[in-house]
Parts: sequence; C-alpha cells; structure tokens
Amino acid sequence: MNPAPSPARPLRVLPIIVFAQFACTSLWFAGNAVLPEMLREGHLRGLTAGAAVSAVQLGFIVGTLLASLLRVADLLPPARLFVLCAVVGSALNAGLLLPDATPQLVLALRFGTGLFLAGIYPVGMKIAADHFETGLERALGYLVGALVLGTAFPHLLRLLAGGWAWRAVVLATSGLALLGGLLLWARVPNGPFRRPAARLDAAVLRTVLRHRLFRQAALGYFGHMWELYTFWAFVPLLLATHARLHPGQPAYGPGWAFGLIAAGAPACVLGGYLARRWGSLPTARLALAVSGGCCLLSPWLLALPRPAFVGAVLVWGMAVVADSPQFSTLVAQRAPAGTTGTALTLVTCVGFALTIVSLQVFAAVQGWVAAPYLFWVLVPGPVLGLLATRAPAVTVA
Repeated sequence: MNPAPSPARPLRVLPIIVFAQFACTSLWFAGNAVLPEMLREGHLRGLTAGAAVSAVQLGFIVGTLLASLLRVADLLPPARLFVLCAVVGSALNAGLLLPDATPQLVLALRFGTGLFLAGIYPVGMKIAADHFETGLERALGYLVGALVLGTAFPHLLRLLAGGWAWRAVVLATSGLALLGGLLLWARVPNGPFRRPAARLDAAVLRTVLRHRLFRQAALGYFGHMWELYTFWAFVPLLLATHARLHPGQPAYGPGWAFGLIAAGAPACVLGGYLARRWGSLPTARLALAVSGGCCLLSPWLLALPRPAFVGAVLVWGMAVVADSPQFSTLVAQRAPAGTTGTALTLVTCVGFALTIVSLQVFAAVQGWVAAPYLFWVLVPGPVLGLLATRAPAVTVA
C-alpha cells in the first residue's frame, strides 16, 4: 500500500516566512544601532549598548516563558500571534522617538520589544516546522539567516539615512516589521503539520537534565550563545579599536558593521546544506571551532593591516552564527521522547540568559582591560561548547 502523499505546500511559503522573519527581527538591534546618535543628543547619559541589548534579551526570555506557560500559540493561530507581536513590537520600537526619553524609558521600551520578539522569532520557526516535516534543517538555515540580516539591517539603515540618522532608522525598522507581520498573516496559511504548542512542564525538567546526550548538546548551544550576541553587539567597537590602532586610515562607517554581521546569513544557509551531507554536529563544531579561534586570535587580528583584518572578521562573522540552526536541530533531536517542548523552552531561556551575562561581563571589563584583549571574554563559550560536544558523546542520526 502506497503511503499518503504529503500535502501540497505553496511555493511562496518559505520566502514569505524568511522575509517576515528578517523584517521583524530588525527590531532586535535597532536600539543598539542608533544608541551612539541618541547619546550625542545629551539626555541619555549612563545608558550603554550592553544594557540596551541586555534589556531586549531579558524581555525575550520573559516572553518565551510566558508564552510557554500560557500556551498562547494554542489560543491564537501562529500567523495571527506573529502579526500581533509585530504590530506591538514595531510600536514599542517607534517609542524611541518620544521627545526627552530617559534611560529608564529606553530600557523599558527595549524590554518590551524583546517581550514581543518572543512571538516572532520562535513562532516563525514553528510556522516553518508546520510546513516542513522534512528538510527542517535547511529551512532553519534560511530562517536564522533571515535573523542575521535583520540584526545587521539597522547598521545599513544608519549608512543610508544621511542627515536623518537615528530617527530614520527607528521609523524604517518599525515600518518594515509591520509590513513583514502583515504579509505573513495575509499570505501564509496554517501548515499541514501543525501541532499544539508545547507547554513548559516542570515535572519533566528532571528527566531532561538527566539525559546525558541532550545535556551535552545543550551545552554546545550554550557555548555558542555566550559568544554570539556579544560579538554582534560589539562589532562597532571591534572596528573602532582597529581604526584607533591604525591611525591615518579612513574610519569604519555603519556599512562595515552591516556587512560583517550580515555575512552570517549566507553562512547559515550554506550550513543547512552542509548539515544534510555531514550531519548537524560536525557542521556546528566546525563553525564553533573557527569562531573560537577568531576570539582567541583577536589581539593579533587587530594588528593586521586593513584588508587582512576585514577578511578575518568576515570569516568570524560567518562562523559565529553558522552553528546556530544546527545546534537548534541537535537540541530538538536529542530531547528525550515526550519532553521536546519543555526541553527547547529550557534551552532557549538559559541560552538567552547567558547572553545577558556575557554582555554584562564584557561591558564590566572594558574599564580595566586593554581594548585588543576584550574579545578574550568570549573564548570560554566556544571552548566549553567544543569540549561538551566532542565525539563520541554526541552523534546525529
């Protein structure tokens, strides 16, 4: 007896999900991209890039926990939840334009933006999974690539904004997020493989944590997360440090930050295809080893002449995120049977909590560690991730 054919999937589905993910996740680093200009206006003294990014990360953690506990993806169809979060997130991002905003208000707005990004980034992945029962590692490669482009996009907008500078960036990212959410809601139906959203279940946490293979895969993801968002947040600092160490060369504008972060997007897509041939684990470990090596060699990279330095950081920007979709695949594959929802929620929340710690540690040591050695703060993440996932402890079927 022949198996039932898979339901037909409109060709537009993946491109629209990818565009919506890119458009809405541009909200993530919009505040960080415009913070230097906001600070120059003089009413946000004491606010730092690390604090602004940490506020978004904290909001995202709270949002994912609340969404899991309340099962909001069961109360609303995923596309409707996505567009609602896109509308509110874009409005909160636009709140940065309020006159005489205080540091406290800016942090609250960034926290709120992160809270509603919890209904965008993971929900976008759920929508993709609802449509792609097979080939999910490739689809996730495209989706994480879209997240990378969304993260980098505010830096490109800063370059294009001219005299309008940071206000144009805020308006553009809010408008783009609104467009992405509406497009997905209007053009992407419920997927044929849609399942109820999993709820965080405290009763199975002990089972999850006792499962050795899952625990090691999760540690690999945690090592990756320790490095990723802090690297993204401080790429402008890395470029400024190189310019300061090599006086006489042109300054690095925001277009450079965009390019070096955005390079991770094609790397994620390529990693998705490589994982189908090599497996997710070898692909993730290769990327983690390359990015960890760049962390370790960062003082020497900063001593290189401009072309060699840019090339090295380009490789770093590709490797630092290419492992992300593959570690997500590993975590899902290694979750004990019947605990996938709890396991993924736990790993996501802990991973993003670690980004806050990494950001704050990096910011704290800036005052007493010479700039060329700052990125050594990121080295423990890749090292511990590689140790945790070394063969033969974790394998992928």
